[in-house]
Amino acid sequence: MKRYFTAILVLFFGINLAGCANMSKQDAGFLTGGLAGGLIGSTVGGGSGKVMAIAAGTVAGALIGSSIGKDMDDNDRIRMQHALESNAVGQPAYWSNPNTGANYRVVPVKNVTHRGNKYCREYRTTADIAGKQQQMYGTACRQPDGSWKVVS
Repeated sequence: MKRYFTAILVLFFGINLAGCANMSKQDAGFLTGGLAGGLIGSTVGGGSGKVMAIAAGTVAGALIGSSIGKDMDDNDRIRMQHALESNAVGQPAYWSNPNTGANYRVVPVKNVTHRGNKYCREYRTTADIAGKQQQMYGTACRQPDGSWKVVS
């Protein structure tokens, strides 16, 4: 059962990753949130309960990430990249988007290595969008051009 469920998740996210070149910000948030939610869900329970926690985490994360992603504009992404580049681990960055009315808080959680890239950070984003607070967890890595790319 666990292998079957894992295969479905890999297939689901593999199909979504196939379109990354033209991925919208909402799709990127959906994918990132789903991955983060699945990882968080995998830490809960055991046996069939763990499988259900992974499924619930994946779905919840995808929906939340999609919502945050669709509301972030270029200015928000620039501010997020600046926080990942400049803020110390644990030091939050705050901003409000005057165009959307959304408020954001990004905190670099820890420095990590991801697939050989030594310049990666786990982060936590809290967004207040239309009066609803949402959270997203992820990992971003610095690219050769200095930009940051969400990798999970």
